[in-house]
Amino acid sequence: MGKLTGKVAIVTGASRGIGQVISELFASEGAKVVCAARTMNEGEHRMLEGSLARTVANIKSKGGEATACTADVSTEPDCIALVEAARRAYGTVDILVNNAALNYYLPTETFPTNRWIRCFAVNVHGPFMLSKEVLKDMIPKRSGAIVNISSGAAIGPGRGPYEDKTVRGGVMYGATKAALERFTQGLAQEVAQYEGISVAAVSPSRVVPTPGTIHHKLVTGVDDPKGEPPILMARAALLLASEPAAKINGRVTYSQQILKEFGWIENGQGRGVDIRGSGYSEI
Repeated sequence: MGKLTGKVAIVTGASRGIGQVISELFASEGAKVVCAARTMNEGEHRMLEGSLARTVANIKSKGGEATACTADVSTEPDCIALVEAARRAYGTVDILVNNAALNYYLPTETFPTNRWIRCFAVNVHGPFMLSKEVLKDMIPKRSGAIVNISSGAAIGPGRGPYEDKTVRGGVMYGATKAALERFTQGLAQEVAQYEGISVAAVSPSRVVPTPGTIHHKLVTGVDDPKGEPPILMARAALLLASEPAAKINGRVTYSQQILKEFGWIENGQGRGVDIRGSGYSEI
């Protein structure tokens, strides 16, 4: 019996990268997974490989249960429609993984305002709107898990003076992920009264090679020795989706940190282990 047998899970950003691996792992652990993203078929994304069709096919080829649902999580109608589609397919929602994210590496002085607003809509407003909707299922049952996928970018550079004056264009993404971590702990406190609901956030301890991070040249390729295999993030998300709420509600953590803490791996490295994380991870 898997850790998620009988559970219904929504995973956003499931067409590639971390979201794809989370979806496939959750399905292998018995969950019925609703895989959500904007790319239904291979080749539809103008820059990156991956699709919902591929993720669902991978799951079904291994005997798992999954369905694909296209959604733009920056809009409330699509967020509501996604949750309603999950209910029609499998019943009430037990797990939500807010993984979808949008990023442009541009310096603030030239960052198009419409792109800035859209990034906040995907990275912050989407998790809020989806959480609001799935709580309609979780609160009556007093059971459920919301897992927000954050980033080391939330840590920020700290105060000056700055020895490194290189402009990397990470202001927007870091701001959205810091907001997501604050949202995580605020919502966790609100749902604590229901005892069986947890809200947590997890970031990679090291950069995960994905089509997106490779495209942005954060890693050199899938075998970059500085990278972290995506399965570690997937396992960390599984841990946060399956452990009792009393143990993990309100946690802002890092993949290898939480896996080591719970004995799912023996050793770890990177953020949260030998490098300090964000302020929210230390609260």
